[in-house]
Amino acid sequence: MRIGVLGTGGMADALATHWVRAGHQVTIGGRDTHKAERLATRIKGSSVKPAGLRAAAEFGEVVLAALPFGAGADVARELREALEGKVLIDCSNPVGPGFRLLTEGGRSAAQQLAAAAPEAHVVKSFNLCHEDVWRMRPPVFDGRPLAVPVCGDDEAAVERVRVLVRDVGCVPVAGGGLARAGLLEATAALFIALWVGEGADAQAIAPPLAYAAGPTRRDAAGGTEAHRSEHGD
Repeated sequence: MRIGVLGTGGMADALATHWVRAGHQVTIGGRDTHKAERLATRIKGSSVKPAGLRAAAEFGEVVLAALPFGAGADVARELREALEGKVLIDCSNPVGPGFRLLTEGGRSAAQQLAAAAPEAHVVKSFNLCHEDVWRMRPPVFDGRPLAVPVCGDDEAAVERVRVLVRDVGCVPVAGGGLARAGLLEATAALFIALWVGEGADAQAIAPPLAYAAGPTRRDAAGGTEAHRSEHGD
C-alpha cells in the first residue's frame, strides 16, 4: 500500500515505522522538508522517502493526517485536490487546557477534516493512545493485543485502515460511521483527564465484556446464593 504521512511528529514517527516494517511504501511529508528528511532517515528502509506535504498527499492511496487539531483541517483544505478519492486518517485529539474537549457542541475534528477535503474518505482511528504506545512492537498488554476503534462512512476506506491497524499488531474494532468520531474524541479527553489529571487507571472503569450488559439471571442467582453462604444466612 502507498501511504502518505502529513506531519513529522511523534505519531507520524511511530505509525510510519510500523507500516514500513510491514512492507508498505511510505512518504513522509512536512512543511519543513529537513524535518521530513530526518524522520525518514530515522525510520530507515528503502520504502520510506521524505517530501513536502503536497507530494506526500499525492503519493498516498492512504494519507495519515498526523497533525495537531486545527492544523489538520487547514492543511486538508490546502491539499483538497491532492486528497480527492484518498483514504484520509485522522488521529488528532481536540483536547485543550483542563482536558476540555475543544469541539464540544460542534463538529468533531474528523468531521471538520471531512468538510475541508469533501472528496476524501475520512476515517477516525489511532487517537486513544499516547505515541509511545504506538511505538511498542506490538502493543500487547497482559497477553491481549490493543483494540483500536475505527470510525468511517466508506467501507472500503475503513477496511484499508483495519489492515493498517493489524500491521501495527493491534485488533481493529468497528466504531461505526464518522458521526461517531466525536465519541472517540470525547473518550480520549476523558481518558487523558483520568490518566494525567487524576493518575487513575482509565482501563479499570469498564467491566469485562461478559458483564457489560449486567449479570445474567443465573449469575445473579449464583451471586445471591454465594452472598448468603458467606454470611451464614
